[in-house]
Amino acid sequence: MDRKTYKRKIYLEDKPRSEAKREILENFSLPLEIEMIPTSDALGRVTAEPIFASVSMPHYHASAMDGIAVIAEKTYTAHEQNPLQLKLGIDFAIVDTGNAIPAPFNAVIMIEYVDMIDEETIEIIEPATPWQHIRPIGEDIVQEEMLFPQGHILRPADLGILLASQQLQIPVAKKPVVTIIPTGNELVEANSVLSSGKIIEFNGTVFANFVKDWGGEPRLHRIVKDDPEKIKSVLLEAAETSDIIVINAGSSAGSKDYTVHIIGEIGTVFTHGVAARPGKPVILGKINEKIVVGVPGYPVSAYLSLEWFVRPLICKYLQIPEPKRQTVTVKLGRRIVSGMGAEDFVRMNIGYVNGQFVANPLTRAAGVTMSYVRADGLLVVPANVIGYEQGEFAEVELLRPLEEIQNAIMFCGSHDLTIDLLSSQVKRERADMKIVSAHVGSMAGIMAIRKGEAHVAGIHLLDPNTKQYNISYVKKMLAGADIVLYPFLKRKQGWILPKGNPLGIETVTDIAEKKANFVNRQKGAGTRILFDMLLEENGISSEEITGYDREMFSHLAVAAEVNGDSQGAGLGIYPAAKAMDLDFVPVGDEEYDLLMTKSFYESESGKLLIEIIQSPSFKEQVEKIGGYEVVENAQAKEFGLKRCRE
Repeated sequence: MDRKTYKRKIYLEDKPRSEAKREILENFSLPLEIEMIPTSDALGRVTAEPIFASVSMPHYHASAMDGIAVIAEKTYTAHEQNPLQLKLGIDFAIVDTGNAIPAPFNAVIMIEYVDMIDEETIEIIEPATPWQHIRPIGEDIVQEEMLFPQGHILRPADLGILLASQQLQIPVAKKPVVTIIPTGNELVEANSVLSSGKIIEFNGTVFANFVKDWGGEPRLHRIVKDDPEKIKSVLLEAAETSDIIVINAGSSAGSKDYTVHIIGEIGTVFTHGVAARPGKPVILGKINEKIVVGVPGYPVSAYLSLEWFVRPLICKYLQIPEPKRQTVTVKLGRRIVSGMGAEDFVRMNIGYVNGQFVANPLTRAAGVTMSYVRADGLLVVPANVIGYEQGEFAEVELLRPLEEIQNAIMFCGSHDLTIDLLSSQVKRERADMKIVSAHVGSMAGIMAIRKGEAHVAGIHLLDPNTKQYNISYVKKMLAGADIVLYPFLKRKQGWILPKGNPLGIETVTDIAEKKANFVNRQKGAGTRILFDMLLEENGISSEEITGYDREMFSHLAVAAEVNGDSQGAGLGIYPAAKAMDLDFVPVGDEEYDLLMTKSFYESESGKLLIEIIQSPSFKEQVEKIGGYEVVENAQAKEFGLKRCRE
């Protein structure tokens, strides 16, 4: 097939997601296949038919206690003032828990209420009632009763019930086979030697495990190059051997996005593009009665598309309801902007601060996989809503257990590599705790503390007038608040430069004169304030800096940008340069402090945090990074009622 026959499709549809989903579900009508499997192997499988008990449990009258079996009617005269003696083999029989009750006995007296007179004689002082402490036939399970309907997902205890009722082989729904086809000339296996323009294929493994988690049987195909004939051949083969087909990449409107044309040629295309972000360029179609879902190459778009369109197909086939996530109402720590006409799925970090859930958005870029991994929840902005203002409340779908979120320490402010180490140490000490970070800059961190939207803020704000870090900003922005400033780190700030420093950058003047491609931090970041101060001190305007408006939200992001540009430069901390194997020219040492409310500082979580910071193991980890020094024997500065006391 000549590639030139495929004309590039520039525009995609904006079909509502619910309509696209309804359409493919209506066209997915594969009959359920049933397979018999051993009960012991059936955990997580879905019953294909109602299952009935073969035997009762118990199938005999069984003693529920250790004691003696008696005829209840013969014990009615027993009283503490008129003890009744019984003879073994005539008036009673000895039974243990689970033993069959021999005829003609119809009650059990617990051994604790029996006095032994001799080996064959006992004495009781209380009468028994008929059938006391006896498990009658079928108390738990009655033969022929329905144990489970079809469409039941089997749990560990369910398997016990099945075995107890002598159901050794059970009918379950065959797992629907989902073939996953990764495509792209740029893709290579994870063990390949990487070169520019090559990307590790990892989506397929993620897809396969999503499918497995939802009850399907994934079959991951090898990478298929962007060749129309090869893609067509693989799709036709998958349509013969699969129940559902997922093809990754080639779904958008690029010059090599052939998928929609090929599906249209050999089958039917229902949808090309849904009104959702991320995930818009999805393809939904049918080839030889098998539904095919073409998902975008960007990971987050792909994962959401799978959930929207592949999971419902698997659930329909297995005859089970689609799972729904737990939701929680959160206060938004930052403004959320959305465009009308399309749903927005915003990844969120969530913390529990001062009795309320607070959420901040993570990056919305569809290719940033870590934003999905780190997210605590998803904020779904409806198509008819243009967004939410900071401080408003909204409902968020949880991606993690609520308890895990409630126990987390909410960290806002300036980015620092040691916060991840601190979080790891916190989790080591308390398995149910972690630190949730939002890298929003020092000024935004102070505002988060002011608004009660964070437990801790990392700040490093240099006052150009006093040349003192943090204190003047705290006094001004948090006047009257009971807060604590805890000295945390001394760290080196400097120029982050390409290996070998090809431009010979030594000062801020060099940045301007040599036209370095500068990578800046966002407004409100301590590093940005330091850079602006250096510019002012040297009489340099921001217009003289190439790339002044190019903003990054972390030191590592700055280093990564510099790493790819021989003319690049940035201002940041030494560990970021070291991590990327870049040159570093020191500018000076700075103080990186932790700001928190006094109530949090004195809480159990706050005390644990300080204890870990001052622990030898944490200090050792920090020293290994280089360019850091944990403040020894730090003395917290307390602020309140507009005064500072050491």
